[in-house]
Amino acid sequence: MHKKRKLAALIGAGLSPLLVLGLSVTPASAHGYISDPASRQAQCAAGVVECGSIKYEPQSVEGPKGLQDCAGGHDEWAELRDDNHGWNVADVGKSATFQWKLTAAHRTTTWEYYIDGQKIAEFDQGGQQPPSQLSHTVDFGDFSGRQTVLAVWNVADTANAFYACVDVNIG
Repeated sequence: MHKKRKLAALIGAGLSPLLVLGLSVTPASAHGYISDPASRQAQCAAGVVECGSIKYEPQSVEGPKGLQDCAGGHDEWAELRDDNHGWNVADVGKSATFQWKLTAAHRTTTWEYYIDGQKIAEFDQGGQQPPSQLSHTVDFGDFSGRQTVLAVWNVADTANAFYACVDVNIG
């Protein structure tokens, strides 16, 4: 019996570093971004535009609520703020449908869309948990030409929001 315990201990000791390594490389399951038309972080993840570390976690552009920042307040993702970074621009009409991909669907207060700091649409989720994919059709009103749409997902159960910018050509 003593030999079996010793063997089990040795096997456990030998496997534990592998288990720790396996757990440490599991990707974070946070949180969400606009996949269509491709947001700036979606373009980074797809390799359409050369970016830094955001290409590995496009769903993680999270910051305090109330920002007007494509990078969610993160300097390490500053390229998301750069309007001249070579982003693909989606041709749209007077409205467009934005498709969100959520990797962790938090309870949600609102979804907001802005152009030049002006709110152009808001969708109330009422504190409910959204599905893993959802879409909003946004009317651009009097805006035309090349614009950057800032989309904000306001989470109900934290002080944070998720941010995504999408470059569009309206008209």
